[in-house]
Amino acid sequence: MVTINLHGLSQNALRALRLRAIENHRSPEDEAREILEQLLRPDGRLRVGSALAQMNQASHLSNDDVEALEAARDMNPPPPMWFG
Repeated sequence: MVTINLHGLSQNALRALRLRAIENHRSPEDEAREILEQLLRPDGRLRVGSALAQMNQASHLSNDDVEALEAARDMNPPPPMWFG
């Protein structure tokens, strides 16, 4: 677990944190942790792995389809660009 120390937090912000913690029946530390979790990891955030899995399911491709696409793909790199 990481420890974070906040320096220079205004008295107004500290008072608001304490009041919010009391309203939510938490300690100020737990309230600050919850605030950070909500801000940094909101419920509606895009989860890349879930989005990719959903796209894969929607495509209805079988493993054979994917293998055929990979076999047909040109593996040669394109020629370098020339800007001269």
